[in-house]
Formats: sequence, C-alpha cells, structure tokens
Amino acid sequence: MQNLFSYPLKLEDMSQAVRKYKFKASPEELIFIAEVMQVPSVKSFAAEICVKLHKKEHLADVWGSIEAEVEQTSVISLENFVRPYYADFALKFDTKMTEAEKISLEAETDIEKDVPDILDNGKIDLAAIAMEQLALVLDDFPRREGEVFAFKSEFDEETTEKANPFAVLKKLKK
Repeated sequence: MQNLFSYPLKLEDMSQAVRKYKFKASPEELIFIAEVMQVPSVKSFAAEICVKLHKKEHLADVWGSIEAEVEQTSVISLENFVRPYYADFALKFDTKMTEAEKISLEAETDIEKDVPDILDNGKIDLAAIAMEQLALVLDDFPRREGEVFAFKSEFDEETTEKANPFAVLKKLKK
C-alpha cells in the first residue's frame, strides 16, 4: 500500500528553535488513514506538532496533539457511529543512535526510563507520528455512548446443572 499521507521532516536542516507544524488530511488522505486504521471511515484528521532539536545532545523533542473524527462499528449493535478522538503526546528521538545501540540500551535501562526512538535516515514523518497517536487512542472494542452488553443465557440453572458432567460425580459422593 502506497503511503498517501506523509509529512517528512529532515532534522539536519533544522535550527535549534522550536518549529510548529499544523496539517489537516485531505479527503484522499482520510481514505488512506481509514484503511491503515481498519475503520469504516475517518471524517476528519488534524495535527499540531512542535519539534525542538538539541544538536549537542543529538536529541529531538516532538510533542503536540491530534484531533480526529472516526467512524467505527459498535461491537454490541454492529451499527456504525462517529466518535471524536483527541490525544496529546510527547516523544524523544535520538539523531545518532543505531538500532543495535537502542536494543542494547533498552536491555540495560530500567523499564520505567524512557529510551529515545531512532530516526530513519535522519528524517521523521510527522504524519506517521500523528497516525500512530490516533491508533494508540482508538477504542479496541468500540460502542456507542450508553450501549451495554446484556447476556441472556438460553439455558436456565436447572438445565445447566443437569448438563454438567460433574453433576454425576456429585451424586456419587452423596
């Protein structure tokens, strides 16, 4: 699948000042995002992302927020509905770290300590970061507001007790 929603940023060309980026997905890009997220449709998607480069430490801070309206299928009624999503995020990237160094650092580092992500050829894709943040907040088992799953057994307690294979053993014990 060709990536139709991309906002690549080459960090080596940046100054150390905070740069702010705002972007909104076009109708064609919304279709692509819906395919990636595996949802019926995405009605809107917008992101506001800030990037600050720390050249001496070889680090880049990326933070911002995303807003989206996503059509999903309820796991209870199987009907589609639209739900708004919003997420704030903050990430750290290491501009010099290799994959091997990251694996080694993760093995040595305490789980609670945050290890920076690595860059792909000195670039980050702000659209990919924004889509990842949406994927992290999407409900795994979506349902409309107020929908509740109510299970009704087709067996009553007496029928279930008779069908229980251990009921025979229970009688033997008496």
